[in-house]
Formats: sequence, structure tokens, C-alpha cells
Amino acid sequence: MATQEATSSIPSKRGSSALQMGPRKKASSSDPLVSHGRHFGRTVFALCNYPSLLTNGILRLEQMEDTSLEDFSAEERREHGVFEQLLDSYPGLLERLKNGSEEEILHVGELIGKGAAGARGDDTKTLKSAILDWICPKGEAIQPPLHRNSKIDRGFNHELTGSLLCPAGLNWNDSQTKENLRSGETLVCGDQWPIFLYANQTYDPEDPWCGLLRSRLLVSAYKHVFTSPSSVDREPKATRSGNARLHGMNSVTVASIAYIATQVRFALTSSSVFSRTDTTTDSETFYHSLLDLLEDTDESKEVDELLVWWNRQVFPTSSAAKRSITANSALSKIRQKRLALKQTSNTVVSS
Repeated sequence: MATQEATSSIPSKRGSSALQMGPRKKASSSDPLVSHGRHFGRTVFALCNYPSLLTNGILRLEQMEDTSLEDFSAEERREHGVFEQLLDSYPGLLERLKNGSEEEILHVGELIGKGAAGARGDDTKTLKSAILDWICPKGEAIQPPLHRNSKIDRGFNHELTGSLLCPAGLNWNDSQTKENLRSGETLVCGDQWPIFLYANQTYDPEDPWCGLLRSRLLVSAYKHVFTSPSSVDREPKATRSGNARLHGMNSVTVASIAYIATQVRFALTSSSVFSRTDTTTDSETFYHSLLDLLEDTDESKEVDELLVWWNRQVFPTSSAAKRSITANSALSKIRQKRLALKQTSNTVVSS
């Protein structure tokens, strides 16, 4: 383990997990890190205490000179994974942190956190109104009407938003179920996923992966945030300067899907302020529960298929959206023959 002298330039005590939202702090400086934080929060990890993430990460790097990462807890390993993604995504950040004082490390974290919080706040604000355009068929009015600037009538209070928020496996059309959800007698936790996550709001308890995170509502919200509001109803053009293009993003990440799902869920609820202490919406638990599934290596086959599907919806021209070659097709035969010739050639050369 690192000695006290080796860690004297950084805080000696590690606080609570950095992968939880910390208290809001103002970071007034204009810095590219703010812009980077906006994109990082949306696409890698949204609900994060960035000063703690950096402080813990630097300390852990020094400890890892004598200790394997596997010796840390699962939560610490996950946190360190986010830390390393942040370092990889911003050239020169590691040197800046290693050479900086404790105050500099905290300041950098606050800048990144400012960007992430700002993006989250902007998306919450715009989706609050936009969501109403996507939750009922084109040309039909929501009945009774829902206000764009007020959420008090949303959630389980309204027939339409309630039907979308109803946990998968429960029947919204059952009067007792509906009453229990509205009265709060049935408490919905963050890891009880709403039916709107599923394609056509259809959940199969025998195959819970079927249709999961493939709803048109999620795709509309994703395009609204990442490729531009005007791209929701049509394929995004390469000339559009949406958030994805501004940051060189040409494929969907699992964290960005979880982020959009969290934003859509919040937009449908009656809660007015996105808060880490809001036990009613339980947004942090919801976000983490989706990431737990999407980052589980045992689910990699389903997740890979999900990402291909998403890339076809959002980035249809990217290589990540390409289909695998159909078996027994002429193209597959040509590829197989070419591979066989290469292998034969390599064998002759090696012999």
C-alpha cells in the first residue's frame, strides 16, 4: 500500500463512493473540461461525484503500485473503471492531476461535474416538454391534457403517463393495481423497471430481455438529446451539429441508453426537481440498476445485439450499425474462400 508520504499531495481520507451524486458546487471558470463533462456525463457515467472520483482514482493508482486492482471491492473496481475512462477520454488529464495540488484536483473535478450537471439539467428541462409529443399517436391529443410547464398531473396521477410508468409485470388496467400505485400503497423502487422500456410496452416474463430498451419513446428522446430535436422524426444528416457530432460520437454507449431511460422516466413522473435525495423517483437506483445489467459480462451477447439495434436507429451509417453477413450468402462464400486462401498461403510461408 502507498505510504502517507506518497499520498500527502492528495486527501488522505476517501469519502463515500464517487459513483453517487455529491453536493452541488459552483465552478465558475470557463474551461474545456466543462464541455467534456457534459458529454462524459451523458455517455459514460451520469450521476457521479467527480471531485471524489478524481481524488479516489489518484490515490488508488498509487496504492496499485503494491496492490492488484482485484484486491479492491467490486464498487471500487467499478469506480476505477470510470476513472480510467475519464483519463482515456481527455489527453493530458492524468499528468494534470498527478502534478496538481489537492485544490487543483478538486477544481478539475468541479469543472467536469459542472458540465455533467449542466447537461443533465438542460436535458431534464427540454424533455419535460418534448416528451408530451411522443407519448400518444400522431394527431391525437392527450386526454385529459397535460401541461408542458408543470408536472403535477403526471406520474400515476394521469392515465397515459401512469400506463407508461407501470412496472413491468403489473397490470395497469387492473383497477386495484392502479389504485395502489396512485395511493402509494404499492411502492415502486428504482430497480422495478417501467413498461415504457419495452418495445410496444410489451413484457414477456418468460423472456425479460425481449424488447427491453427498444421502445420508440427511448429512441425519440435519444435523438432529441444526441443528434438534435429536429432529427426525432427523420434520419439525422451528417451536417447536423448535434451533441453527438460536436463530440465525435458515432456509436451508442450502454451508459447513454441508461441515461436517456433515466431522463424519460423522470419526465413522465410528477416530480418537479431531479434530486439525489428524491426517494419517490429513486432515479439513482434506476440508473445504476440498468448499468448493472448492461455492464454484466454474462449478458454480453444480448447487450451486443442491443447496441447494434440502437446504432441502426441513431447512427445508421456507422460501422457499429452494420449487420453481420448472412450465412450461406454469396458474400459470405467469397469471404470464406478468401480466408481459406490466406490461411493456406500463411501455412506455405511458415513451412
